[in-house]
Amino acid sequence: MENKKFILRIRLRDKYIFQAIKNGNKKVDTRAASTRNRSIKTGDKLILICGKEKIERKVKGVRVFKTISALLKKYKPQQINPKTFSEKEITKMYYSFPGYKEKIKKYGLIVIELK
Repeated sequence: MENKKFILRIRLRDKYIFQAIKNGNKKVDTRAASTRNRSIKTGDKLILICGKEKIERKVKGVRVFKTISALLKKYKPQQINPKTFSEKEITKMYYSFPGYKEKIKKYGLIVIELK
């Protein structure tokens, strides 16, 4: 089975997250676990784009969680976003993304571990 490539965009206002991935300080990316994102598998390649910059990372592993609380039992808030320190801050961050409150309720969250 051939590994696939996926393009994931990071908002320009969240460039610090892109930079943390780029410099190796952030080893996971989280998204709503929509049908498209659930098709990302170990060994696939991610092309992360922020503004005019892009980087490529290999997927080390993938996990799906039903809720933010379940996610935070395995990962610390700073692993998800270096500027967050609590469940309240992480929840506020996710809900700031258009439609994410509903998407998380419907699909859960996917954690993509990066090499």
